[in-house]
Amino acid sequence: MGWTNAHLHSFTVGDIDYGTPDEDSSEDEVDEASVTVLEALGGQGRVQYIYDFGDDWRHEILIEEEGPIRDGLTFAVCVDGENACPPEDCGGPPGYEDLREALADPSHDEHEEFLGWVGGSFDPSAFDIVTVNADLRSLR
Repeated sequence: MGWTNAHLHSFTVGDIDYGTPDEDSSEDEVDEASVTVLEALGGQGRVQYIYDFGDDWRHEILIEEEGPIRDGLTFAVCVDGENACPPEDCGGPPGYEDLREALADPSHDEHEEFLGWVGGSFDPSAFDIVTVNADLRSLR
C-alpha cells in the first residue's frame, strides 16, 4: 500500500489471523514472522488485510496467479494498480474522503491546513508501479 508500517495490522487467511502479537492480541493469532506467505496462503486465493486498527483500513487481496518464479525474480511483483496510498493517520476511509474534498477545493476551510499536512501536494489518482515494485523488492 505504501504505508510506513507504523501501526498494528493483521492478515486473515481462511479462519487464521496473522499479525505481530502483543498483549492485546487474541491468543489464536499466529506471529506473521513465523510463516512464509506461501505457507500462510495454504492454497487460499483471498487474504483480508487490516492496517491501523484505529483508522480501520480493510483490504481484500486476491491472489490471481501462483506459479514458478519467472525471469529470475525472487520477490512478489505488482502487475497493476490504481490510485495513491492514503496518507497515514488521516482517519480511515471517512477521514480520507474529507481530506480529498478539502484538497480539491481551494475555498474549503481546511484546504491550506491539509495541504501543509500532506507536504504541499497530493494526487489521489497517482499510482507509480515502478515505486511499488521497488518497495516490494526491498521486503524480505
